[in-house]
Amino acid sequence: MEFSLFLHMERLDAAEPQARLHEQFIELCQMADDAGMRAIWTGEHHGMDFTIAPNPLMSLVNLAHHTKSIRLGTGTVIAPFWHPIKLAGEAASADLMTGGRIELGIARGAYSYEYERLMPGMDAWEAGQRMREIAPLLPKLWAGDCGHDGAFFQFPPTTSAPKPLQDGGPPIWIAARDPNSHEFGVHNGFNIQVTPLWQGMDEIETLMERFDHACANYNGPRPKIMLLHHTYVAADDADTAQAAGELSRFYNHFGAWFRNKRPVKQGMIAAVTEDEIASNHMMAPENMARDLTIGTADAVTDRLRRYEDLGFDEYALWIDSGMSFERKRASLARFIDDVMPRFH
Repeated sequence: MEFSLFLHMERLDAAEPQARLHEQFIELCQMADDAGMRAIWTGEHHGMDFTIAPNPLMSLVNLAHHTKSIRLGTGTVIAPFWHPIKLAGEAASADLMTGGRIELGIARGAYSYEYERLMPGMDAWEAGQRMREIAPLLPKLWAGDCGHDGAFFQFPPTTSAPKPLQDGGPPIWIAARDPNSHEFGVHNGFNIQVTPLWQGMDEIETLMERFDHACANYNGPRPKIMLLHHTYVAADDADTAQAAGELSRFYNHFGAWFRNKRPVKQGMIAAVTEDEIASNHMMAPENMARDLTIGTADAVTDRLRRYEDLGFDEYALWIDSGMSFERKRASLARFIDDVMPRFH
């Protein structure tokens, strides 16, 4: 099982300069590169200081100048916000600029907050249908002279300009959860990204079962599957407990953004109160400690062995957490020094 790092710039305090967040983002990515991780993943989000990432391809091209050889992946672009010709061309351009290091993760998106601003009236079902129309067009546009007459897009024969540096274009990964998404991704020859969020081992096993079922009904080569999970490598039990509390707070804010009911000002959502956090038993700290990949290096290693035994090809350490930069950096350093060597 290979390892990668998943992160965004995240801003929970209006007093924190975004320029400093960018410097910290680069430093964490450089740590992953120096450690020999396989890839860095960063996503696409709009109008949300919770995840500052309006164009992941721009971020990845910049990272290519700050790192040596690590693969650079979108985790993920939100397909319905793109025209297929535009996405094919920009991904190919990024691949050219980074020396062939780009990998393209694609999803339908999740936040109605973004849908209502960029695609008013679009719901999750339509977003998924748009993603399913766009993703298979990308290799055809990279190959050249692709014309299309579909439900959402129609265009005469077109060739991506430029063409990507990698033969066949950047590897494509589909963010999948339900069985149909796994079938779509696998049967198009795409790799699969999954995240169980806070839902624990049962969800992780279910996601792998869905992938295995899709592969069993596919005659082509078996794609790869990556597990994305919140991870914190703690110094001791007290540090683990602190991390569980911080991740509980993170998921309360994540849920608030997802529900899209609270006011947002200057890109920041109205803070979830301490009473609201305390009353949210689903995301209580003890559940975070049980269901996320957090604990001492020994505990995290044991968890990762279970994921490896299930058949995951890659594990992405999701470092977004609302924690201070110093705590993120210390956890990542412990992961690199005390966990990764056990898998080499």
